Amino acid sequence: MEYRYMCRSGLRVSPLCLGAMMFGGETDEATSGRIIHKAFEQGINFIDTADVYHAGKSEEIVGRAVAAERDKWVIATKFGFPFSQGANEQGQSRKWINQSVEASLKRLGSNYIDILYFHRAIPGLPLEESVRAVGDLIRQGKVRYFGVSNFSGWRIAEICRIADALGIDRPVASEPLYNMVSRSAEVEQLPAAAHYGLGVVPYSPLARGVLSGKYRPDVAPPAESRAGRGDVRIQQTEWRRESLDIAQKMVSWAQERGTTPVSFALAWVLNNAYVTSTIAGPRTEAHWDSYMAALDFKLTAEDEQFIDSLVPPGHVSTYGYTDPGYPIEGRKTR
Repeated sequence: MEYRYMCRSGLRVSPLCLGAMMFGGETDEATSGRIIHKAFEQGINFIDTADVYHAGKSEEIVGRAVAAERDKWVIATKFGFPFSQGANEQGQSRKWINQSVEASLKRLGSNYIDILYFHRAIPGLPLEESVRAVGDLIRQGKVRYFGVSNFSGWRIAEICRIADALGIDRPVASEPLYNMVSRSAEVEQLPAAAHYGLGVVPYSPLARGVLSGKYRPDVAPPAESRAGRGDVRIQQTEWRRESLDIAQKMVSWAQERGTTPVSFALAWVLNNAYVTSTIAGPRTEAHWDSYMAALDFKLTAEDEQFIDSLVPPGHVSTYGYTDPGYPIEGRKTR
């Protein structure tokens, strides 16, 4: 395994990060454990979960599975999305950050978290209190590093400015949505992360399964798939006719290149020099097996030009589409 530095930090991670969002829900504990142990044997040392994934069950499963080799893993988890209906059991207050981290540590069965992510940006909410709280957790040894997820370029710059002013190490990672049918992160998020010294760890490199080619236009999705289950996030983001059409073109191209669409799509994300690692979240053991082959596939300039012809750099597949996770903030009516 060729481990990569998390940009300017000394932390080294595998180019594939095992995404644990399905663990404890669609993927039972026995299967989750097999996937985690197999990934470890293959050299994967990076795993991504969150407090809200299946109400904490994902963290619990991850914690039990890695317990024997805890210090060899880089475990990332997150805070910020509502965990319950409580007014203060969400967001980015000092109260909730401390409460959330203590609960995550308990579920993980660990006395420290390697990377703690702000799970989302909250428009209009100042960041100083949150950064101070995270800095205190780092000084206490409960958190080693922190990162940001779903932060725009200007917020990456602002959180680095605040960290510098407070004498706290800058975040080491940015986790944006990024795949070949959603390329808007190329405009500001990725170059901002590189400029300020953050590694980039994209999520949804397969566009929640759309780029596997299993979804065909005008055909009902498989019942066991995300789209078939009515997953809210895929309906918000990747379930677009244009993306389904592009996926079919990419499938044909990948097959002509002697690889699978899964390997091609993952390798395309990893071929961006700004990207440190990408999160690949399996539902089944077979899914995970299909991801590993991406590490052996190398894209050519012709491959890059082909994808650019389908979705231009910095754009998404659908004209006028805006991801609800990245609301437009630049127009405020009087």
